[in-house]
Amino acid sequence: MVNPSRKKSRGTLALKGGFDAQAFLDSAGVSRKVKEFQKGGVIFSQGDPAESVLYIQKGGVKLSVVNESGKEAVIAILGPGDFFGEGCLAAQPVRIGNAVALHLSTLLLIDKKEMLKVLHEQHAFSDRFIHFMLARNIRVEEDLVDQLFNSSEKRLARTLLLLARYGKEDSPHGVLSNVSQETLAEMIGTTRPRVNFFMNKFRKLGFIKYNGSIEVNTSLLSVVLHD
Repeated sequence: MVNPSRKKSRGTLALKGGFDAQAFLDSAGVSRKVKEFQKGGVIFSQGDPAESVLYIQKGGVKLSVVNESGKEAVIAILGPGDFFGEGCLAAQPVRIGNAVALHLSTLLLIDKKEMLKVLHEQHAFSDRFIHFMLARNIRVEEDLVDQLFNSSEKRLARTLLLLARYGKEDSPHGVLSNVSQETLAEMIGTTRPRVNFFMNKFRKLGFIKYNGSIEVNTSLLSVVLHD
């Protein structure tokens, strides 16, 4: 006899033409650990063994790398529904960067062998995972072009829009919290004073609002699109 609650969970896999990875992980019996990290908690550090893929259930994660002189560069800010740590699937023996919780976060840690097994056996999940990896690779390429050719003001505007997840929901604004000006400066390759200058400018122009968090209006696109 099929457990009704389990059957219902499986029925949520397809949502409006997409694949719900969280519903799959909840229903498919995937062997994994659930771990909670407080704000600032270190999830893994450069040089740690790469033994699992991580999935963000709640919260947010900052990925970064540190060079020999101690300078940090932020690679990405991730949120619920995002995977990271996938390098272990390509025979990466150790972590090449750091992962830190931006605020209270709940993560699913999926063992490398289990993840490979699921990717081979569950095509819907495999498609979802590959789509995510391709989308993030495109984002990395766009970030590189952004760093090479755009001003720090445009880079900041684009980063704020991306962090607010534009295109994900039909809304004229998005709310961004728990991201400091120091982190924004690291992400776009400039200084905190420059970020502060442009943030104040954006606020005066009505592109963003400060109220404990940052509310980003779609009108900020005008900065990105302006030549």
